Amino acid sequence: MTSCKEPDHGKPPADRSCCIADTGCHFRGRLDKVVGECIFVDKVYDGITLNLQGLQAGNKISFGHLPVSRCGGGARIVRVKSITARKFFNPENINDSRNLIVTPITTLSGAQFVTDCKGNPVTVPGPAGLLQYLIYTNTASCDAKSRGTPIFGSQEIHVTGCISVSMVVDFEDNRGRIHETTLSGRMPVNQRITNFFELCMPSVFDSTFLPQFTEFCNISFNPNLATRNVGRDVSLNSTTGEVTANLVVALCITCEKKIKVPTQLCVLSTGFCEHPVSPREILCPSFPPLFPPQVNVPHVRPYEDEICIESQEDESE
Repeated sequence: MTSCKEPDHGKPPADRSCCIADTGCHFRGRLDKVVGECIFVDKVYDGITLNLQGLQAGNKISFGHLPVSRCGGGARIVRVKSITARKFFNPENINDSRNLIVTPITTLSGAQFVTDCKGNPVTVPGPAGLLQYLIYTNTASCDAKSRGTPIFGSQEIHVTGCISVSMVVDFEDNRGRIHETTLSGRMPVNQRITNFFELCMPSVFDSTFLPQFTEFCNISFNPNLATRNVGRDVSLNSTTGEVTANLVVALCITCEKKIKVPTQLCVLSTGFCEHPVSPREILCPSFPPLFPPQVNVPHVRPYEDEICIESQEDESE
């Protein structure tokens, strides 16, 4: 039998290049520590996940320069071992036009986005600042049947900016020796991909809040040489050492669309998250809490007179 020990979070890891996170939530298997809590959150009433794909061609993408001393007559790229791609992002300028952006533009049918007097959509902030759009339609017919109202939509995904591409190659220098190196470049992307969807909308009348429509997407890439031939797709300028390549990149997009409404939910909880405290030199006798203490049963025991009042009310009933 394999013995599994809990990780010792107080002990520094041998390899500090990566890490293991700690959510601060620990359940020891004791159900008597589990209590009911009421939380006020956005509940997803309906959602859909969509997978989309497109192609982006790149011609003569620059991958930098090889050392000129190793180039010259006879130097050539003999093999491409691997090609990888990822989103380009400049953390020093979020408005950099080279940053890869996936922008969904949605049109609804059977419902409409709520707007102000100037025709601007009314939004409310969601998780991580994600905008959520208020939507409306007459749901009375389906409300009477205790059902949701179907709505339809079309969406155009705009993919703009750049992707960072890395290519591991073997090249033969001017002395006939083979070297392995990694080349990097940036490839512009400008694609539009269309899709359709259907969602189920809850009542707009039997609720304090209007339903909210929200969507978000992520993208990955599958790059390849345009014709899968090194001789045709990869070029080496023997004078300057510059390497260029013709690529075709598959754009692999996952999008989620949701209809949400703020609600109160009863959930089972083991208490607040408690993260291990980083050791510090003790200068303060105590430290302030980040959240107020619980003030409800079973975290707080009622006073004896409150117990008596409750028991008397039970007896009278």
